[in-house]
Formats: sequence, C-alpha cells, structure tokens
Amino acid sequence: MCKKNVVLVVDDDAAMLRSVARLLRQFGYASVLFPSAEAFANCSEFDSALCVVLDINLRDGSGIDLRHRLKVAGNSVPVIYMTGNDSPSVREAALRSGCLAYLTKPFSSRELIEPLKKASGR
Repeated sequence: MCKKNVVLVVDDDAAMLRSVARLLRQFGYASVLFPSAEAFANCSEFDSALCVVLDINLRDGSGIDLRHRLKVAGNSVPVIYMTGNDSPSVREAALRSGCLAYLTKPFSSRELIEPLKKASGR
C-alpha cells in the first residue's frame, strides 16, 4: 500500500483552496496549497505527493500546460483536474494529457476522494 498522503492543490481561488484542504483533512490527507501556477512551478515536494489537484484555468497559466511541463521534467505524479469552465474541448485536452479524474466545480467529496483512494491503493 502506498504511504504517501500529501496532496498538492493548485487553484487561484483562495476559498476553493481552503475548501479542498478542509475536505482532504477530513479524509486523512495532508495538503500543500499553491495559489498560482508560478508558486507551483517552484514546488519540490513531488516525492512525498500522492497526487496533484490542479485547476485548469489559473490566472497565470493553464493547468493542462503545467501537467505537460511535469511530464517533460520526468515527473509522473498523478493529476486530478478541476474546472469551473467545462467544455468538450477542454475535457478532451485534459483527458489526453492523462489524469486520474476530471472534476467540474462544484464537485462532491466522493468525486474527489474516490480517485485519491485509487491512487493510494486503498
């Protein structure tokens, strides 16, 4: 069983960051929060990360572009996308980039926790 329980969360909406962190804590996950793509770019905690929960539409970049940069850098940490602006083209691009789940805001706790359980082998 995977012992990683840290979830990296990237969203430029402070209320959403707090909400996701609170939800993760209720289910026994720790979180590290990033308010921007730029802040996340300086992250070095991938070895302890179970997953990245990544907003697709950030003020300073695209979550899908961040995912591609992770792959190019050789980082295979799983990603769960979340978006408030769902469209077929965005969904398709997200799924093509590889992800555990694609969530549309607002989403239920179950929609977020189920893919995390799969990633951790629970």
